[in-house]
Amino acid sequence: MPSATGWWASDGRVNAALRAGVHALEDAQAMRRAGRELLSLALIDARNHLLALLAQDESPAALQRAAHAGWYQEVWIARHVQRQRGEACDPRATRLAGIDPRADAWAAGDETPAPDALRGFLAETLEIALDLLAGSAEDDAALHFFRLSLLHEDRLCEALAEDLRATAPPSRALREPIWLPATRWMLGSARGGTVPHNERWAHEVAVPESEIDAQVVNWGQFVEFAADGGYERRELWSDAGWSWLQAGGRRAPAHVEQLLGGVLVQRRGGLQRAPALQPVVHANRYEAEAWCRWAGRRLPTEPEWELAAHTAAGRGFVWGDVFEWVAGSARAWPGAGEASPGSLDAIPPAGAQGVLRGASFATRTRQRHPKARRFAPPERDHLFCGFRSCAL
Repeated sequence: MPSATGWWASDGRVNAALRAGVHALEDAQAMRRAGRELLSLALIDARNHLLALLAQDESPAALQRAAHAGWYQEVWIARHVQRQRGEACDPRATRLAGIDPRADAWAAGDETPAPDALRGFLAETLEIALDLLAGSAEDDAALHFFRLSLLHEDRLCEALAEDLRATAPPSRALREPIWLPATRWMLGSARGGTVPHNERWAHEVAVPESEIDAQVVNWGQFVEFAADGGYERRELWSDAGWSWLQAGGRRAPAHVEQLLGGVLVQRRGGLQRAPALQPVVHANRYEAEAWCRWAGRRLPTEPEWELAAHTAAGRGFVWGDVFEWVAGSARAWPGAGEASPGSLDAIPPAGAQGVLRGASFATRTRQRHPKARRFAPPERDHLFCGFRSCAL
């Protein structure tokens, strides 16, 4: 039931959660195959997290973003008469009436909900979703939209955290790069459970031997690039990157007030000094590529990054501090087909966007999946994004 500070589970749901195993809430593999009991607990947890973030920011943008959580849950679960069919549903089928006629405008950003009205809407949509979940079949089709709703809300929370910029990734001591032998690798995700469209489907690729950084590039390393004229040297930038740089006149990643003489970053509450060993954050793809050219290195490919994330953790490979730009443009994997109804990961036109791998410190642990991909324009820097490099 809803409370003044969020949502709390009834005794029955608490007992169900205990049977499901609370630790599974942190398991990205388990969440993609989560059954009713675990999903119920996760949806409550996600809504509480959303409300906690909303309590820190009630700007129009934050209110509209939060409204999208309830709207998506209502459109694809409460109002969707074919939800039990999962991906086989007809997305054009007539839907039931919604709770609040203003919800579509809230989600589209055409209107801003009042905070109290929004909290009431979020409480009602979750209550209905949980009741429908309790009566759903225990199979992938029937649970598909509940799992997508959880993924959607966790991503909205991540976006709210990016807007707040209240915290930063952890500092990490430098470690030697890691050598990866040539091998064949199953890139992408196999069938089973709920798999985002841009991870479909697993296919074997050849991965040549490579040397990859153990952790992402830090501020100390990036300051050396800037001090060596990195933002003024045309030879370090692609044509598109140089055009972007000249148009905006930027000389540091987004939200950075000072690079030389100590990195000063804008965070909630004012300027903060960023430690030299803290990962670079809010660097876009153009800046990542320019740094790599300056360092005589390159961005890793998707197969190299994914292989390292799965096989090199025991040798010091660390990921999940920031989203990481990789080489290549956004594209579908072989056999992906058209995006299913309600998909959150449609493939953009060829060459239009870059690829980010991994997760950030603001990503919920249950969504930190080593197969996950994100797409964004190369100039995008609002995300908690950085990069690592490979030897040429």
